[in-house]
Amino acid sequence: MGDPLIGERTRIIDATGLVLGRMASIVAKRLLNGENIIIVNAEKAVISGDKHTIIRGYHDYLQIGHPSKGPLHPRRPDRIVKRAVRGMLPYKQPRGRDAFRRLRVYMGIPLELRGKPMETIPEASANKLKCRYITIQDLSRHIQG
Repeated sequence: MGDPLIGERTRIIDATGLVLGRMASIVAKRLLNGENIIIVNAEKAVISGDKHTIIRGYHDYLQIGHPSKGPLHPRRPDRIVKRAVRGMLPYKQPRGRDAFRRLRVYMGIPLELRGKPMETIPEASANKLKCRYITIQDLSRHIQG
């Protein structure tokens, strides 16, 4: 019994070398248009900016709230990417919730997706950046409890 998300309208996106915010906004728009999207290699997406500034900013973000009561903040690379996409969706409305359910995010490439055609998003490529950047994997390593 396979994943019901994998079907004709499913797109597999390789996040390697893609800027997180640009990728998230494009993916959110496609989800709202009814596509099923699977993002693989989430840990290889990048955030533009100085490494230390990004890590310090994320540490400040993690201080908001109470550890047991919430809000709970993602620390794993796949959860960080999924949360970024959720932030681009009208999540509190039914169409946003339905769109979010059509999204799957994985670290690496799962066995059932190996050999399937994958696409990338050229508009979100980190090759266009002229500044420094940090991968989600590096960020995740620095913010783990």
